[in-house]
Amino acid sequence: MPRILIIDDEKSIRKTLREILEYESFKVDEAGDGLEGLSLATKEKYDIILCDIKMPKMDGIEFLEKVMASGSDAAVVMISGHGNIETAVEAVKKGAFDFIAKPLDLNRLLVTVRNAMDRTSLVTETKVLKRKVSKTFEMIGDSKAIAQIKEMIERVAPTDARVLITGGNGSGKELVARWLHEKSSRAAAPLIEVNCAAIPGELIESELFGHEKGAFTSAIGQRKGKFELAEGGTLFLDEIGDMSGSAQAKVLRALQENKITRVGGEKELKVNVRVIAATNKDLKKEIEKGNFREDLYHRLSVILIHVPSLNERLEDIPQLADHFLKSLCEEHGMPLKSFTKDAIKELQKINWTGNIREFRNVVERLIILCDKVITEKEVLLYAGKK
Repeated sequence: MPRILIIDDEKSIRKTLREILEYESFKVDEAGDGLEGLSLATKEKYDIILCDIKMPKMDGIEFLEKVMASGSDAAVVMISGHGNIETAVEAVKKGAFDFIAKPLDLNRLLVTVRNAMDRTSLVTETKVLKRKVSKTFEMIGDSKAIAQIKEMIERVAPTDARVLITGGNGSGKELVARWLHEKSSRAAAPLIEVNCAAIPGELIESELFGHEKGAFTSAIGQRKGKFELAEGGTLFLDEIGDMSGSAQAKVLRALQENKITRVGGEKELKVNVRVIAATNKDLKKEIEKGNFREDLYHRLSVILIHVPSLNERLEDIPQLADHFLKSLCEEHGMPLKSFTKDAIKELQKINWTGNIREFRNVVERLIILCDKVITEKEVLLYAGKK
């Protein structure tokens, strides 16, 4: 049941509001002044707080400042018989959801309460989603190799240094890129990913730099590229070893000058983007073959981070297995399952050519096909490895 706190020094108003809101199926608490209201608001969880402005001990604006500083998710609606535009603007600037003047229009009040409930629900859903995303992109493992990567991320993330991440398919290069972004000063801005291997060579330049209307047959309108979309944030160029030569030249220029030109355009556009690149190829060998520009390699590889294969960090398998068991059982709506010690040992014997991606798929297969406790025999049967 949604909860509302009413803070007003007039008992008759509190009584009237309580009767209306309880009729609308809200659970209601009351406070006669700002201090009492603040005590309740910091102890209990409310969806909405209706707060008068002129009150003894602590006025509504001071209450609003303190409850906002406490990190409360409640939507605060200010109510005042002395309302004016300046007071309303001040209240909203300080974090109030809305401002209603006395005498109260009950229809307006109920509409505001419903809108505030929608806002509170969205805030709650957003926090839940952020927690899910954080768990999804958690870096699991205590092996020496993973500890070194975590330490490198802590050192490098706060800078704007370009990073080149190397490692096999499915090893977790994207995860490293995400954490470099999340721990940087650019975290509030976008992280834009481009999979260079998935985009045809003739389209990669348009994808990166955008195009003007009429630049080519299907260019029916102007389009921003990934460099522009990542403005102020991070551009992650995944599988950069598969990028075409002409696109490499333009990326090099963008990194040198912090400027781009859209395909079919002449105007130079300034860009403020941190570039992180990743590849599963040995770029030095690709340079020798003439497939990759050496000058671009040196621009990209200010910092080098190598992500080890799962076969190089087998000691992390128990933690990884536990992590994926919990997340996948929750995802499939299943009761939590577990591995026997022998099952874990058997997982550690497998040659994981597909790295973490393959390991996760195998764990998912096992939780779907096996009973509550997953045994060594079942790993041998369902892991798909001989």
